[in-house]
Amino acid sequence: MNFTRWSARLPGTQRRAAARDDRSPVPSARAEYARPETGPRPPDGDTHSDTHGTSPEDRGPALEDLSARDILGQLPALVALVYGPDHRIAYVNDAYTAAFGSRPAGATAAEAMPELAELSLLPLMDQVLRSGTPRTVKSRKVRGGNSYTVTCTPVRRDSEAATGTEADDDGDGSRKQTGNKGKNKDKSKNRNGNRGSEDGVLVYAADVTDHAEAAERLRASERRHRETAVTLQCSLLPQELEQPDDLRIAATYQPGGTDAAVGGDWYDVITLGAGRTALVIGDVMGRGVRAAAVMGQLRTAVRAYARLDLPPHEVLQLLDGLAAEIDASQIATCAYAVHDPNEGRLVYASAGHLPILVCHEDGTVHRAEDPTGPPLGTGGWIHTSGTIALPPGSTAVLYTDGLVERRSEDIDEGVAALERALSGAKGSPQVVCDRLIRSLGVTAEHDDDVAVLVVQHPARTGTNAELFHNASLDLLGGIEAAPRARAFATGVLTSWRFPVELCDLGVLAAGELVANSLKHGTPPMRLGLRRTDRRLIIEVTDGDDHLPRRRRAEPADEAGRGISIVATIATSWGSRRTPGGGKAVWCEFALPQ
Repeated sequence: MNFTRWSARLPGTQRRAAARDDRSPVPSARAEYARPETGPRPPDGDTHSDTHGTSPEDRGPALEDLSARDILGQLPALVALVYGPDHRIAYVNDAYTAAFGSRPAGATAAEAMPELAELSLLPLMDQVLRSGTPRTVKSRKVRGGNSYTVTCTPVRRDSEAATGTEADDDGDGSRKQTGNKGKNKDKSKNRNGNRGSEDGVLVYAADVTDHAEAAERLRASERRHRETAVTLQCSLLPQELEQPDDLRIAATYQPGGTDAAVGGDWYDVITLGAGRTALVIGDVMGRGVRAAAVMGQLRTAVRAYARLDLPPHEVLQLLDGLAAEIDASQIATCAYAVHDPNEGRLVYASAGHLPILVCHEDGTVHRAEDPTGPPLGTGGWIHTSGTIALPPGSTAVLYTDGLVERRSEDIDEGVAALERALSGAKGSPQVVCDRLIRSLGVTAEHDDDVAVLVVQHPARTGTNAELFHNASLDLLGGIEAAPRARAFATGVLTSWRFPVELCDLGVLAAGELVANSLKHGTPPMRLGLRRTDRRLIIEVTDGDDHLPRRRRAEPADEAGRGISIVATIATSWGSRRTPGGGKAVWCEFALPQ
């Protein structure tokens, strides 16, 4: 193929000028697009010289002896050449013909090359022809299922043709300009009379079907893996949060976007009895199913340790050893806090986790700074507990680093931004959750998991406040302590207008707990009664740290039945060691609704 009037500018090739008949038709109809005849060239027709002084037999076939048609025809990629604003077909190589069939020269691409429309190339070719800038589209699929990466390159006429001149060889090696301006002017016009009619576009398409299918299989595998991790993660999180009597709680978990693997963020709410509530937030470092599986094990362990009603730092101490046993290379952070309605504060411990934030009723925000130990699984650290006030009307927020961490800023700036957002967030816990997520710019395409736990201690007034009462009595010991406790319980429960049956059961339980404390405990002793909108709580504290246990008394035994009686008549019961030394034994009765 002769590309005299086209500047394909292939690397390593030399463009040659050849004589051209002014009367020849447009390139697509010329005989020069016919496949060249085989056989040796006449010596006098050879326009190339051996620049190195060697014979053709010694140096082999020279690259400049090959026409562009010869080169493009042997390429495994699909090549097509079109010209003019209608993109009329000038040439297609053998690979193109094998893929899509033969294409008639001179026909428009819109009519004879439907595959270009399937690849959405026709508008792109218009743009390339106008701008003269090459464009590439990657991995476009045709109806047959194959995928191609296509490059469209502008092909301009030779400068001689563009200026309306012809170069003729007069036979003795000299060149002269022939033709007249009017004739050449006509030749530089297209059928509509516009210049540049023979400017064209070279379409080069590489078959990337195998690569595209492999990439799609990889994406499908990653999607399945992510869906599995998300399903596992969500199934291990609480399906329904426990709602304590004294707190209002909401939580949100949002997995990272499709380009981010699911992490191991989790939260939990655990009712400990006697009105106390444990709040947990954690983050397993890592991604995918493994991180979600480790998270599930840690969350289960936290719930088991919480049932022991241990101080927060002891729970984290146990959890630290378990995390090292699960996977020594898997690091996790965790914050564990306990709320006691009688104290109006959070007692917490942190293993490398971000600080708890508490917003008071006036909008001021306090940060629980210390104490904070290293992440779980590191070992060799003695955790300690701290406290932060949570009075009525305040809101506490526990969160993971995905909410506040950004690659472009320090994490302290993210925590400060969360403080500002929290100070202005009002409404129910779920509304506060949603507002914090929006304020921190977390979207569905966020690059990390986000878990947020919002805890409100509501301020009660009016009729609602009448449902919550506290009463307590200090017991000095002696034989009169038990009768005094029963009399006190009778008067308080009657004033709270409980049914007679519930009053009798409450008085019986209070008497048994006080008797057990008098027999096995040490001063100081105290009886506490508390009612909420859903339950009656009776608790006795003393100075001895020996925890009672329920046991089966023999018929001949005169003692050992007190805790069994309490466990039988009450909805639930339990015991725990108190921070200052001693213990507390409690029981609960569900109120009729």
